[in-house]
Amino acid sequence: MAKDRTVSSKAETDDKKNTSLRLDRKTLKALKIRAIEEDTSVQKIIETLIQAYIHKPTKKNA
Repeated sequence: MAKDRTVSSKAETDDKKNTSLRLDRKTLKALKIRAIEEDTSVQKIIETLIQAYIHKPTKKNA
């Protein structure tokens, strides 16, 4: 059966881009455990932390 092309996948409608980063094994393991404990995802934790960092006043503007 042909796939219905009128339904967009979440990735297509989400205005997000992929990136990668390298973390120490212990750090990543702790992050994954914390995400499970908080019923969230590693992606959401990192995105929240980055948003807080971006919106924090810089030393230049403080």
